Amino acid sequence: MSLFSKASVSLRVARRSLATSSGGGPGGYVAAIKAAQLGLKTACVEGRGALGGTCLNVGCIPSKSLLHNSHLYHVAHEEFTKRGIDGASNLKINLPTMMKAKEKAVTGLTRGVESLLKKNKADYVKGWGTIVNAGEISVTGLDGTKSTLKTKNIIIATGSEPSPFPGVDVDEKVIVTSTGALSLEKIPESLIVIGGGVIGLELGSVWNRLGSKTTVVEFADSVGAGMDADMAKIFQKTLQKQGMNFKLGTKVISAKKNAAGKVEVVVEPAKGGPKETIVVDVVLLSIGRRPFTQNLGLEKAGVKLDTKGRVITDAQFKTNIPGIRAIGDVIAGPMLAHKSEEEGIAAAEYIHSGHGHVNYNAIPSVIYTHPEVAWVGLNEAEVKAKGIEYNVGLFPFVGNSRAKTIDDAEGTVKIIAEKKTDKILGAHIIGPGAGEMIAEAVLAIEYGASSEDIARTCHAHPTLSEAFKEAAMATYDKPIHF
Repeated sequence: MSLFSKASVSLRVARRSLATSSGGGPGGYVAAIKAAQLGLKTACVEGRGALGGTCLNVGCIPSKSLLHNSHLYHVAHEEFTKRGIDGASNLKINLPTMMKAKEKAVTGLTRGVESLLKKNKADYVKGWGTIVNAGEISVTGLDGTKSTLKTKNIIIATGSEPSPFPGVDVDEKVIVTSTGALSLEKIPESLIVIGGGVIGLELGSVWNRLGSKTTVVEFADSVGAGMDADMAKIFQKTLQKQGMNFKLGTKVISAKKNAAGKVEVVVEPAKGGPKETIVVDVVLLSIGRRPFTQNLGLEKAGVKLDTKGRVITDAQFKTNIPGIRAIGDVIAGPMLAHKSEEEGIAAAEYIHSGHGHVNYNAIPSVIYTHPEVAWVGLNEAEVKAKGIEYNVGLFPFVGNSRAKTIDDAEGTVKIIAEKKTDKILGAHIIGPGAGEMIAEAVLAIEYGASSEDIARTCHAHPTLSEAFKEAAMATYDKPIHF
């Protein structure tokens, strides 16, 4: 399903008397399409009224539209003159038009997903689904009518929702989650982001570019949870140069709207100390997400959850109840759309043939700020914790000819390889095009490549990807251009 709302389960009923069920998000609709391609009679149940889940409707896709267009404004406003483009001094932001561009992208893609289901002969059932038992799902349609789907296989793909925070009451107007932050009606003069993770930094970056005085409040001593420590330091300094402020090692006590319509945020040092009250126009609560498992009938069906509310599954995504599987944000692992998609395909394959594949060591993460940050595999701290002897190769974009010619050379590439075998263990990039470039590292890890394998692979010149080649050269030997 997609989330940020109530529940939705999606279904498929198989030709050959097999059936699966899930929501209509990246995991659910991909599983539905794959199951149908494998010859299973399939139905995808989604209650939002639009396919694509949180990612497409109120997550990855709309945020990337705002990130891109706000970056264009920033470049035009701050950089055009030095690039030899005059006359851009009177630029103005038309926020309603920017929001319409975002909605156009979302609408086109949701309709595209619906067309894909139809093309692959998978049924799209519009309604909220509840598991009655292992072979039956009750669906309440968007018009209130009730129906029942009989099935042999169910895939739960109901996604996740923003985690609540005691003392912070969300109204999606001035105290917002990522959903509200994607649809603000005006640019706030001041904004506090609670949480220095991926979502908070991306959306904080959007409004900072558009003119908001933005402060990120993070409990930990660094930003970008899961990011390599070296990259996190570079990333924070980069965002600070763009005007974002950071209060690290800081605990939020409360955030409440006052009589003047502002938000009073009370904070204190994470290690203890005097409280401070900060008054801002808007607060973005972005402390992470939790699996969406409410009102799905899981308790009645006997499906077991762990202490974090996630559905417990085995390596084939089977729950403790035969015929019921779960994938995506609702199970353990990173809450990423592409991870859900891989699991959706594998789950359908497991149902069909008993064989599927997901390599959890080769799932990339990307933060779509500018510059972008991307990584895959182990970071340096994780390699140390495992007691592995390793080499590190670094190459800064300032030594890359393409980055220099486009005057976008901030950032670096870092590759970590096992010392004895030279096998790549992790790759970390901050710089222009990092989200695209990381695919090369994912492929390298998937096939067990060494840093020398990459270094001896010809890369087109001049391209940003040459920075990755040079970092590989630096890992096992020395780079050429730095």
